[in-house]
Formats: sequence, C-alpha cells, structure tokens
Amino acid sequence: MKLTLKIWRQKSQQQAGELKTYTLNDLNSHMSFLEMLDILNEQLLLANEDPVTFDHDCREGICGQCGMMINGIAHGPLKNTTTCQLHIRSFSDNDTIIIEPFRAGAFPIRKDLSVDRSALDRVISSGGYISTNTGQAPDAHAIPITHQTTEAAFDAAACIGCGACVATCKNGSAALFTSAKVGHLSLLPQGKEERAERVINMVNAMDEEGFGHCTNTEACEVECPQGISVLQIARMNYEFIRAKIFEKEK
Repeated sequence: MKLTLKIWRQKSQQQAGELKTYTLNDLNSHMSFLEMLDILNEQLLLANEDPVTFDHDCREGICGQCGMMINGIAHGPLKNTTTCQLHIRSFSDNDTIIIEPFRAGAFPIRKDLSVDRSALDRVISSGGYISTNTGQAPDAHAIPITHQTTEAAFDAAACIGCGACVATCKNGSAALFTSAKVGHLSLLPQGKEERAERVINMVNAMDEEGFGHCTNTEACEVECPQGISVLQIARMNYEFIRAKIFEKEK
C-alpha cells in the first residue's frame, strides 16, 4: 500500500504548528496504525529529521494513551476502537490521511500529536477516596447488589480516560468522562458514603480545568472507544442536584 500522511508538526505549545506531508510506500495492510507511524519515524531518523511525537503505551486498546484525530475523527474511522487497534487495511491504497492531536482548551499540545491530558487526572483526584472497612474479607454475597446495578456500574467503569469525548465535543466538554467516573462509584455500596461530596468536587474540578459545558450533541458517545452512554451524564446531573439539595438541608 501507498499512503500519503499529512501530520500536524508543532515543536512546543509556544510555537506555531503546521501540517507536513509524508509519503510511505510498500506498506503491509495488516500492520497497525501506530506501526505505520513507527516506520515513518525510522525513515525520519535515518534522514536526520525529528521523528513524530505521539503518545502510546499498551498498544492493546486498554490504556487510551494513543488518542489522535484521524481524518477529523477521534481514534479514526472504526467505531469503538482506539488508535492502536486501528489497522491500515481500514484505508485504501493511495489514500491521504490527515493526522492531528486531540484539540481542546484543557489539552495543551506538548509536541506534534502529544497533548497534556493531566486535567483528567486532576478531575479524578478531586473525587477523593472511598470509605471501606478493612480486616477480614466479607462472605460472598454479603452485600446484595442486583445484576442490573452491577452491569450499570461496570459499563461506567469501562471508561479508559483517553479524552476522545473531549476532543470530539464542539465545546471541549469532559461531561462523559466525569460522569463515568462519578457513575460507577455512586452505584456501588462502597462508593455511596462520599457520593454527594464526590460529585460536587468532580464537577467543580471539571469547570476549574477549563472544560466546556455539555450541550447534548452526543458526539462523545459516538467517538468513545468503550461505547460509554450519554445516559451517564444524566446520572451525573441527578447526583449533582441530589447532592446540592442535601447540602442545603444540612
């Protein structure tokens, strides 16, 4: 396969960036998208040029570090797939692919395709910890939880924090990410002790980090590699209003 890549190159946050064009020939259609970028970087290094900087870690679709915009779509054209699990067989011979970093006010560009997503970590940190009794392990099924509740909690906990929801939202909102983190703890008994304090702190932290507001376009759900539902945002709004009411009653 032959592919033409238009890649965003930017040396730092302080410097202006631009799209630069590279051509790769004789690519194996079974290689992953990141392997293709590795081949490009090998060629750039042999030519004494600066390789393209991009984030990655597990390359197994688990960690979400590999996020980038591919032809304007977070993680590329395949639904429920991270960039590292995307293969170039999803494109056609002689295609031109535009590759850009996740763009959001809360995600400053570090270099090229790498962005600083530590704002998401700070939102999680603001939620604090859960209270739990330590000591002897409880008997199996000592805390009754319905199957429906368990599945709902696991659906929310599937969020890998890649930031695709933020990058694809026209407002740069982190509502889907935050609601997933709020949701799975508020549903389970272990997280109910601090549920009110947690949702208030996390929503406030989300605003302080400069994320935009949710206007229900649902683009976040479409681009989420884990398929997190926007119903999680409705749950977060419920939890936030509930917490504020109880706060006034104290």
